[in-house]
Amino acid sequence: MSKAEAALAPADEAPKAGELPRGGSWWRPAGLAMPGAQGGRGVAGRRQSAWSRLPTWFRRLIVFVVLVAFWQFYVTVKHVNHLVFSSPSAAMTAVIDGWRNGQIAHATATTLEVLVIGMAIGLVVGLLFTVAATVTTVGKDFVMMMTAMINPLPSIAILPLAIIWFGLNSKALIFVIALAVVWPMAINMSTGFTTVNPTLLMAARNLGLHGSRMIRDVLIPAALPYTMSGIKVSWAFGWRTVIAAELVFGTAGGSGGLGYYINNSQYFLQIPNVFAGLITIAVIGIAVETMLNMVEKRTVVRWGMQRSA
Repeated sequence: MSKAEAALAPADEAPKAGELPRGGSWWRPAGLAMPGAQGGRGVAGRRQSAWSRLPTWFRRLIVFVVLVAFWQFYVTVKHVNHLVFSSPSAAMTAVIDGWRNGQIAHATATTLEVLVIGMAIGLVVGLLFTVAATVTTVGKDFVMMMTAMINPLPSIAILPLAIIWFGLNSKALIFVIALAVVWPMAINMSTGFTTVNPTLLMAARNLGLHGSRMIRDVLIPAALPYTMSGIKVSWAFGWRTVIAAELVFGTAGGSGGLGYYINNSQYFLQIPNVFAGLITIAVIGIAVETMLNMVEKRTVVRWGMQRSA
């Protein structure tokens, strides 16, 4: 049968009601090609480049190697004074020596301990504020007003008052970290709560869910993508705050963190040690970001709540 005859085929050859088109399936109509099924083409029909076909970790390793090579090239060609700028080899030697003698390990443990406590407090308070804003109008007005006033304010600016209130110790740092974390978390979770599908809320009400059960069983799970985004933003805010606080005000309760280690090394012109502290901060940031991305892929991406980046 020619194409013209096939186009003029009798209607009784068409699929009956409830049947699938020939060659199709319940999720893909017949004749509709899947994205990426045409010789490595993407969703928009564009062919993937050789770079994009490489594994993600390998691409980022190449970027890292190029950056380090450029760093070494700059130091070698410009003959930079070692008291001003460190070479990659000197910085890595300082990293190894710092971890071997325990200085960087102790500073890292001190900073992470303060950061984890402050973040935990901030995340819990942010959740409570979000619930209050969802349940009551007064809570919503309070959260909106406090977010507008305090969220744009750098938390490090509150540290002098925190030191007066709590003393020059870890409590002051924990306070400013919690203050930096609570508002991004409240903003993201509030957005997640308010963007839940109305049909889902209606179905939950028809099932008799109200009050705390609605929040626990419907709103919090449905807002999980926004919660993960809030945790990522809160982590970045808290990490910057604790390092800046240690840089400016030094020790926390008699033990110095990474910020104090960097500032102390700069004071004695130990520039490779300064770079060693910065490299440690960068590695911890990459590790935490990778861990959060893995959690995201195993939850919201796997459950179809969010597309993989």
